[in-house]
Amino acid sequence: MKTWKVIVALLAIWLLIMIYMSNTVFQPSEGNETLERELKRTLRELDKLKAQNEEFQRLANDIRKLSKRRDESPVKGGSESEKVRQLQDELDKMSQQLQNQAGGEGQGESSKGQSGVPSKEHEVLRRRVENTATEFWYYIRHQLLSLKNKAESNSQLITHIDRMIENSHGYQRTLASDFLNLKSVDGMDEWRKKESQQLTDLVQRRFHYLQNPKDCSKAKKIVCNLSKGCGYGCQLHHVVYCMMVSYANGRTLILESQGWRYASAGWESVFQPLSNTCTKKDGASSSFWKDPKSIEDVQVVEMPIIDSLHPRPDYLPLSFPKDLSDRLLRLHGDPTVWWIGQFIKYLTRPQPHLKQELERAKQKLGFSGPIVGVHIRRTDKLAAEASFHSVAEYMTYVEEYFGRVELRMPGVKRRVFLASDDPTALPEAKKNYPDYEFISDPSATLSAGLNRRYSDESLRGVILDIHFLSLCDHLVCTFSSQVCRVAYEIMQTMHGDASHNFKSLDDIYYFGGQNGHSVEAVEKHVKQNDKEIDLEPGDMVGIAGNHWDGYSKGMNHRTGKTGLFPSYKTREKYTIVDLPKYPGVSEGG
Repeated sequence: MKTWKVIVALLAIWLLIMIYMSNTVFQPSEGNETLERELKRTLRELDKLKAQNEEFQRLANDIRKLSKRRDESPVKGGSESEKVRQLQDELDKMSQQLQNQAGGEGQGESSKGQSGVPSKEHEVLRRRVENTATEFWYYIRHQLLSLKNKAESNSQLITHIDRMIENSHGYQRTLASDFLNLKSVDGMDEWRKKESQQLTDLVQRRFHYLQNPKDCSKAKKIVCNLSKGCGYGCQLHHVVYCMMVSYANGRTLILESQGWRYASAGWESVFQPLSNTCTKKDGASSSFWKDPKSIEDVQVVEMPIIDSLHPRPDYLPLSFPKDLSDRLLRLHGDPTVWWIGQFIKYLTRPQPHLKQELERAKQKLGFSGPIVGVHIRRTDKLAAEASFHSVAEYMTYVEEYFGRVELRMPGVKRRVFLASDDPTALPEAKKNYPDYEFISDPSATLSAGLNRRYSDESLRGVILDIHFLSLCDHLVCTFSSQVCRVAYEIMQTMHGDASHNFKSLDDIYYFGGQNGHSVEAVEKHVKQNDKEIDLEPGDMVGIAGNHWDGYSKGMNHRTGKTGLFPSYKTREKYTIVDLPKYPGVSEGG
């Protein structure tokens, strides 16, 4: 009886593996080369399984014959029984091997996935499919709106186009909701949160180790001065860049912030000190930044602003560390932003009084989700860096978001946290969108005005705005604003993967002073007009921006031509760099 239970169990395992392998075969692929590689691998696995199945059948037949002969002939029962036991042991051993293949090999980075733990390849492909679906929606919507504008007074055609836009939007809304559900199946949401927290804990321990040397008098240091002439978000990014340099060179960051234009008492008046053991820039030798090899033995190195940095190392944004790359590529849709967010998390740990103030503000505002953060930046940005965007433009994407949420949560309360430096934005939003609950801090809006930009009230206001924008489930803003980008960066530290939780009305994400940002062509493209450029698979394209209409703009490094190209025909080209792993700080603890 035991023998047949083993055989049935083995056949069940074999069937499960066959089903699993068929699912692997039909997963979406990035191209013919990937599909061909997966098919070859799968065929090899099937050949192995076929051979193992034939061996199972042979063993089962031998066991059945021997058992029958043993029952019919008691005299031979001893020797025959021993052989049966030997065959059963062999069968059990093969069964255990198959079980290990089916469920135990999924621990490495190249695993084909187990319950709640997707493979890196699976996650990369899933996000690519989602990106392509989004770009397709941008293209369809833009083309239909262009046709509508050309229809002029043809009311029948205009009505037909409006219906097409509405129906297409319905498809897009359902697809977006399905992609969100897909992220959560088989416990993957829980895995994502756990993995993000483990990676965050690891990186924060490394920062703490580097920033707290045992002997400050002997420690190598990077000195960063907080006197850069720009706004809060820009200054924060300046400190982030300095800390990236210190991390890459194994140096402790010393921040000079006394007389800070936002708070004369310095950084530590609102945020925790960067170090508990080392805050002075004293050292036996000092130098301004230059060729890293020439300053290896210099104890104290003073940093310029990122725009004046020369030579420019490869570990500047947009890069992330090699030793975490496999885990980050599996976990996150934009590992660079996650990495930058970790620096901001460490740098902006609030002092107790600030933490209490943020909590009081949360209670006072009645902040709760689901909620969309809207940041409307005007005033000085409109002078040179950004175009005017009406409240209606922002709310278009807020409504799209809640349209997706309602598929999963019918009757959901529509809440918006609105942050702006324009005091007219909130009254306009409340008047034109009465079905929404708008949450805002009027004092933060007033202090963001140009005449009060650099003050204690202004600092409190911008910290509060960024904090609550980062807590939102979705963000609608302009990435030309550093406040918006900082909120998006911090958002990544609060979710498993929030790389898709935004809509920018202008720029793609960037870090001021970053190294070049490139994408790689994965499909051939022949230009259809003078505004477009040709692409060949493998071409590197320096990207200048996404037009959010299915096309991006960039320069093909192979041809030197600049123009538009279909966004879906390219993929991100990541900059992955070797960075130190600090003694005593490993992935295990």
